[in-house]
Amino acid sequence: MEPGGTSGARRRDPGCSLSAWDGPARRSVVRISTPGGGYERSGTGFWGSGFFIAPGWVLTCAHVVGNGGGGVLGGGTAIDITDADEHTVQGRVALVLPVPADPASPPRRWPLPDLALVEVAEADGAECLWLSDRSTIVPAPVSLHGWSLETGELALRFGVGTATGGDGSEGNAMLLRGEIPVAGCSGGPVVDTARGAVIGVSKGRGKDTAGLAVPITALRRIADDAPGRSLLHSVVRAHDRHHLRRYRTLGMRSWTGLQQDRRLHAADSFTPVLRAHLFARLAELPPPGTPAEVMALVDRAKRRVIQGPYQPGVEHDPRSWREGVGLLYDLRGDDGDGGGEAGRGPGRDLELEAVLLYAALVVAELGRPGRPGPPVDVQLLRDVSAWLENHAEPLTDVIRWEIDDILHGGAPDGQDGPVPLRPLRSDAVDLGKRPARPVEPAASPARARADVIVEVDPVLYGSRYPWRVKLLLEDDLVTPLTSDEEGVPRAGLREALREPIAQALSLGDVGDHLAALHVVLPRELFDEPLDSWQLTPPGRAASGIDPHTMPLGQRRVVVVRDRRRRDFPAIPEWRRRWKAAASGPMTAVSLRNEVPEPGHDSPRRETGHATYRRLSFAADTAVPVYCGEVAGGAGATAMEAALAAGHAVAIWRRCAPDHHDCADFHDRVSRLVSEAGSAEGLHHRIRELRIACGDPDEPDPGAQWAQSIALLFDSPDHPPLPDTPLYAPGTWPGAS
Repeated sequence: MEPGGTSGARRRDPGCSLSAWDGPARRSVVRISTPGGGYERSGTGFWGSGFFIAPGWVLTCAHVVGNGGGGVLGGGTAIDITDADEHTVQGRVALVLPVPADPASPPRRWPLPDLALVEVAEADGAECLWLSDRSTIVPAPVSLHGWSLETGELALRFGVGTATGGDGSEGNAMLLRGEIPVAGCSGGPVVDTARGAVIGVSKGRGKDTAGLAVPITALRRIADDAPGRSLLHSVVRAHDRHHLRRYRTLGMRSWTGLQQDRRLHAADSFTPVLRAHLFARLAELPPPGTPAEVMALVDRAKRRVIQGPYQPGVEHDPRSWREGVGLLYDLRGDDGDGGGEAGRGPGRDLELEAVLLYAALVVAELGRPGRPGPPVDVQLLRDVSAWLENHAEPLTDVIRWEIDDILHGGAPDGQDGPVPLRPLRSDAVDLGKRPARPVEPAASPARARADVIVEVDPVLYGSRYPWRVKLLLEDDLVTPLTSDEEGVPRAGLREALREPIAQALSLGDVGDHLAALHVVLPRELFDEPLDSWQLTPPGRAASGIDPHTMPLGQRRVVVVRDRRRRDFPAIPEWRRRWKAAASGPMTAVSLRNEVPEPGHDSPRRETGHATYRRLSFAADTAVPVYCGEVAGGAGATAMEAALAAGHAVAIWRRCAPDHHDCADFHDRVSRLVSEAGSAEGLHHRIRELRIACGDPDEPDPGAQWAQSIALLFDSPDHPPLPDTPLYAPGTWPGAS
């Protein structure tokens, strides 16, 4: 078994000295130059700095390699990469973020994240820095390293200071204060000297002793498209393999060894050495499909070891299994005797328990029958399983037994368990005397990790609609993600919400369980074509039938909810009708009484008050149906009456110009509602209709009646309405 820690605990001041990290950093930092410029000590052709993060891979700023223009940015023109020993090799740009609109004319000020990956074919023996596996923790003592011409001669420089603000979650920059390196150090590493990890990339110098850096978490943006996901996984795999190999070769002189020597830890904690071994094993496994796959397992591990409800204070966007481990640090237990340092109780090490439990859940998830994606090498899973069982020995019995159950397919209630992973080694840990089933092992997820809520407020400033995007987690916990309180014009809503919705969905989707999209709208926006929105960036055409770019309503549940209702406590009629629709069976009722017969042109128009009276006495399971638009005109009046009568489910067409098929529409929707049974049963049928209508080459003629079909699906309880005080008549928020 590999060593897991040192004897006893060490006390160091990890931020007081630069020397421990200076040597490895100097061996990793490179200067980047125009082709042929790497041999010029005068600095001719010098562009900036970079550093090795994996064998054959240099990370730098996009604006550094942008000096080479379109040929360099496109990877066609090689550039010079020179290390501290004046050894120069060629590299080619593999990726820049963001991609400039015109690579031949790169921007003078490169927008965030301002990162580039350079592939260096002849640098397999290079020293690589350790990339932080956790979201950036600031403030942090840091050292900065890079090349500079400040003194008139090309030389390596370093500075020390403090990093504050910016963890990459909003794409924001990290602020630097202190002895900031001079011009030329852009693209160099920002090292957290307390933890011995790269947390950022130097971007530029501000006034006096101020500077900016790009958080290392911005690397996740590489995975925003399919080629990038594969590239990021390859680089992270090479990084983690490298650090385990270096530790095995150099021991305490490696980067992992330095972390082990300088960090305060107990012998049986989750040490840097254990981390290097675990990460190298996780790197061999297929990457997660979405950030939600990682977060779902992190949430389960934390809830288990904390033994209580758990809600993340900040939502994270992990793209690798190793980042999930980084979200489990600093969990400490106390045996209650009052000994030990504050925050470092002498009892259970919850951090180690959580990490090993999480890793076991990863193995079980990858071995689950029917999991989407390519098949996983069972032998790899068995190897990781055996390693986990060996290192689970110091854990409490209950957690150790639970890890054993998770790894060996003990799924409850007849659910499918993972591939049998009984270790093949003869020295497998003896679990000792234990109950037949001490705990119920976590089953495979039966739902998405979270649904997505988009809230659009009524117009507050001129013609601008404020908006917010949130996650609706288990137990109705709501986590805000991003917002714009100033808002955008109606025509700009789709583009403003495209990236926030895409990010939120990735945090909700787990395996074959997709997050639903609940859009809470002012009533004048009820006819917005939400289900037809695509998340494809502008200028990038969707290729074929791509699940990542097809219209939202063709792949997942997309429903409308009423914004005005959320400003008041739920009325009894709303709660009663929602409960009835959820139980079923449902029936259809006309939203407007003159429809479908004799139609919209009937001289006998139903007034709003008459509609309210009729719908108030309709059955609780009745679903109002309308063959036209409801955001304006008579349709809006009728929808207002239906909402006032407490109806929580309604169906209409958001776009039906010059139609004469109301009778047919109402007849078909009546059958649809009846066959669906309950409110939940509507989702599958409406999605099927949206797909049938959406074929650009040959739309199904039998489904054209459902063109632009929309669904109001508005629960008063999920999430619960806020406790809102009553308002005087005419003064409620959003009242006209």
